[in-house]
Amino acid sequence: MTERTQAPYARIAAELRGRIERGELRPGDRVPSTRAITQRWGVAMATASKVLATLGQEGLVRAVPGVGTLVAARPAASQGRRPATAEDDGAQRGRIVRAAAAIADAEGLTALTMRRLAAELGVSAMSLYRHVSTKEQLVVLMADAAFGEQALPERPPAHWRDRLELSAALQWRLYRTHPWLAGAMNLSRPLLIPNGIRHIDWALAALDGLGLDDDTRMHAAVTLFGYVRGHAVDLEPESDAARTSGVTGQDWMRAQETRLAALADGGAFPAFAGARAASALTPESLLQYGLTALLDGIAIRITTPPN
Repeated sequence: MTERTQAPYARIAAELRGRIERGELRPGDRVPSTRAITQRWGVAMATASKVLATLGQEGLVRAVPGVGTLVAARPAASQGRRPATAEDDGAQRGRIVRAAAAIADAEGLTALTMRRLAAELGVSAMSLYRHVSTKEQLVVLMADAAFGEQALPERPPAHWRDRLELSAALQWRLYRTHPWLAGAMNLSRPLLIPNGIRHIDWALAALDGLGLDDDTRMHAAVTLFGYVRGHAVDLEPESDAARTSGVTGQDWMRAQETRLAALADGGAFPAFAGARAASALTPESLLQYGLTALLDGIAIRITTPPN
């Protein structure tokens, strides 16, 4: 019988059975309740009850009064399967991190809770703590995974300036992709994540051999990292504002044009009024202007010109 011709209860039971057998739902995890099944799959309560009854008859789940329906301690379908390994745990942690990042990307970091994440994955909130000890640790893993998405090339550009510009561009792209990421970083109490430190190491290597001492090189590398991150901090609030209001930042600025013109033309701010007419500010133009000024400042400190 194909999936299309299966009875709805059988199709849903097969999907949940597969998740249990693959280890996505482990012993002690909560399976979707009858109400959750009706909402997720759009079936009647009687059908949802039959789903859980079928899984119970197979020995895959058990009902616990006051708690819900849990994956059985020794599911019949798992007899003879190899025990979970560190590789399995890593795969589960990766799945959790990806799901958490998807929530944060779509709705912001404040929307991410362990309960919300568990619901998204169809597991109990407590089961998540087998793989991540706290939400704070989860955010660290998310940040490391995000920085790992943009690999720095094995063969970097030859010139130090091109190399630092490429690093800054990759970081900006990451912050654009994950608006929550900049707010999760902190230079006072930095996240010690390998993929983030890789950008620092890249910048230090780019500045090697230019007559700069180690302290100057470290300050330059961390300042570059902090500059891009600081410029990106506004991305999540802007994303939240656009999502909740339906008005983009550009639309908002256009709506303020009359008020802005009144301020500029009133005579109280003559320098501002004069420069305003010739300026077209965007997040990217501001980023590039500051980056150019930062790299120019590093350039004048170089005592050994690159080959």
